[in-house]
Amino acid sequence: MCTALNLKTKDHYFGRNLDLDRSYGEEVTVMPRRFSIGFRKMGEINKHFAIIGMATVAEESDDQSYRNQGGLPLFYDGVNEHGLSAAGLNFPGNACYLPPVQGKDNIASFEFIPWILCQCVNVKEAVYFLERINILNISFSKDLPPAPLHWIISDRDRSVVVEQMYDGLHIHENPIGILTNNPPFKYQIENLKKYSYLRNDNAEAVKEDNPAYTSYSQGLGAVGMPGDVSSMSRFVRIAFGKENSVCDDDELSSVGQFFHLLASVEMVKGSCKTDEGRWDTTRYSSCINTDRGLYYYTTYGNRRITCVDMHKTDLDIESISRYPLIGNKSIMFQN
Repeated sequence: MCTALNLKTKDHYFGRNLDLDRSYGEEVTVMPRRFSIGFRKMGEINKHFAIIGMATVAEESDDQSYRNQGGLPLFYDGVNEHGLSAAGLNFPGNACYLPPVQGKDNIASFEFIPWILCQCVNVKEAVYFLERINILNISFSKDLPPAPLHWIISDRDRSVVVEQMYDGLHIHENPIGILTNNPPFKYQIENLKKYSYLRNDNAEAVKEDNPAYTSYSQGLGAVGMPGDVSSMSRFVRIAFGKENSVCDDDELSSVGQFFHLLASVEMVKGSCKTDEGRWDTTRYSSCINTDRGLYYYTTYGNRRITCVDMHKTDLDIESISRYPLIGNKSIMFQN
């Protein structure tokens, strides 16, 4: 249960809510240019674009062919130094991973984000890579089976959604720059058309001469917008929020607006109970200034915005830099 978003003011911003019932030790992670990435079927890449993103840094794998340089980041989302961004979102029941196919670039699902971000400058280049890709049904380790995912890939001018399903690999143009979970993206877009009547002002009175039909509240133009936490409803709400967003183009205003948009679709503890009896919550929300390599985040326990600047780390070393999430509640007392 997640939501991803693009927003452009003066700069371009990309980020997401990660909605899960538990933490996997995720950290903001910088993968420098000389970190050796060992792919299960595609060999090693020893020099590539630097990446900053949210990742679980895994220490052990079923395949130790890669050189361990402080652990291997399993990215949830990220951006490279050229501003190309990507995120994986849960897609159960529809994601279909396959055995290796000769003549294809055989990439495990946990390798997808680094495979694209370490080599591609923009979405155009990413689509060229995607036309050769086959996503493998292999686990990272016995404790980390392949997560059923689809992906959003964006630069400041274009966004696509990637879904490998039972009927093949689909690359969808994404003109609204958002993504949630099930159903597949094309059905989300069709469902969104039902809400084209939504407005950000008051609905006009049905009968101006009849007081029974006069407005009683602001916001009546959006009556009928779904308010539940399901993925289709969140898709509609985040689309409405983004399309009607009003924001100054300075950094603080843009970042603040981005987090407000994500807050409109966040998971509050107690609102979504899983089949295992756990509570889904928004573990973290991220906002990446893709033009400047600034990774902002909040956590469920800490609403204060924290930032990691990828360019304040050494991008030409061989080991990753790790920044554990600041999750403790913090209140500033004004008196």
